[in-house]
Amino acid sequence: MTGNLLSLAIWLPVVAGLVVLATGGDKNAPVARWLALIGALASFLVTIPLYTGFDSYHGGMQFEELKPWIEALNINYHLGVDGLSMFFVILNSFTTLMVVLAGWQVIEKRVAQYMAAFLIMSGLINGAFAALDAILFYVFFEAMLIPMYLIIGVWGGPRRVYASVKFFLYTLLGSLLTLVAFIYLYYQSGGSFDIASYHRLPLTMAAQTLLLVAFFFAFAVKVPMWPVHTWLPDAHVEAPTGGSMVLAAITLKLGAYGFLRFALPIAPDASREYAWVFVALSLVAVVYIGMVALVQTDMKKLVAYSSISHMGFVTLGFFMFGGVAGKELNAWAVEGALVQMISHGFVSAAMFFCIGVMYDRVHSRKIADYGGVANKMPIFAAFMMLFAMANSGLPATSGFAGEFMVVLGAVQVNFWYAVAAATTLIFGAAYTLWMYKRVIFGDVANENVAELKDVNAREFLVLAILAVAVLGMGLYPKPFTDVMHQSVNDLIWHVSQSKLPQLP
Repeated sequence: MTGNLLSLAIWLPVVAGLVVLATGGDKNAPVARWLALIGALASFLVTIPLYTGFDSYHGGMQFEELKPWIEALNINYHLGVDGLSMFFVILNSFTTLMVVLAGWQVIEKRVAQYMAAFLIMSGLINGAFAALDAILFYVFFEAMLIPMYLIIGVWGGPRRVYASVKFFLYTLLGSLLTLVAFIYLYYQSGGSFDIASYHRLPLTMAAQTLLLVAFFFAFAVKVPMWPVHTWLPDAHVEAPTGGSMVLAAITLKLGAYGFLRFALPIAPDASREYAWVFVALSLVAVVYIGMVALVQTDMKKLVAYSSISHMGFVTLGFFMFGGVAGKELNAWAVEGALVQMISHGFVSAAMFFCIGVMYDRVHSRKIADYGGVANKMPIFAAFMMLFAMANSGLPATSGFAGEFMVVLGAVQVNFWYAVAAATTLIFGAAYTLWMYKRVIFGDVANENVAELKDVNAREFLVLAILAVAVLGMGLYPKPFTDVMHQSVNDLIWHVSQSKLPQLP
């Protein structure tokens, strides 16, 4: 079983999704819900051995699977995870389980199709994180767009068609250049789509620069980095609660992961040369987008902009070059960015779920339509306070650990980078607590709030699980950093070595 864990993590939720889909119309909705829950729980449980069986002293790929797929083109079904990717397979499966619980009573129409879309997408996302063959990665990376397109377009808000088409076109067109890059690398490597073989290629600076541009357009859109971020607020506002949870917690992470797996190791010299561009764009996201979040009147849009700002911290950490001749990535910054990715998965999913809980009762996301919620929903208010504090970067929550490590790494590279990055702690607290104050505190503002009832058992369960994750990671992040430490060190060593062709 150990040898096929990654295949199970990919295909078990896909098969479960197809089984749920086979239940048919809404007359079988209860059956579809229970089958989806069983499938999501089983899919999550099979990912646990990835952590328990992971050798943290080994930085290379583990749980590898290799089988021929399209032999004529040397395309293989090649899977594996290391300290950079393993946690995201687990996080994805965990988030899918939370999404099934979140939509249990809320989704009343096309229940089977809704649950099946998330399960199938979960398997495809796991495939993208585990793929070690370039074409296999590309297939999973593109295929996951289809379920999310349907989730936004079918179960979304009034402007769902516009949001889903914009989401699909942005992410699809951006990643087409990646396919061109893979084809180029295929010929440069002598006919291989093995990603590891690309890391060893002696590529000219011109070739590396073009490859970096191609990877930038694919992964910067997915993160999303400023200025290619405009699709995300629209997608979040129109998506159902489960769609927003997965978008923020998982799909954005695929973009950041792409920089680690492709851009940095394949084009290290170009990455060093143009690191200032990524740093500048990341700082714009941290500072400017944080200020944009301050003026939002829609809770979902505010948290969406918050996600862009927090993901700016991630890309900032990935391109912190310092050391001798500015050739070495900063270990604190890279590990901090990875911790921030995982933390953001927990916190953003929790924030969108909290907004969904209120929306299900009041059917409004406008901050002005609330006020005094704590008077009617004290348990909910306590949970949302925790998640708001985590979103603000409060120490002892998961939101602090990653940001602190990135700022610490930034200080070692450039003090002013650290000063600019640290403003997210100010802006994050400002927009999050401003929203929380107006929505939760004060007197009961209107009749809709006066009729609110506190969380039910299902909502309490989801909130409690996410609270444990946020507090557990914040109080003791060591289990996370231990796993990624060796892989990060290997990446830093690899990127610090020039891949330019050597003159005879």
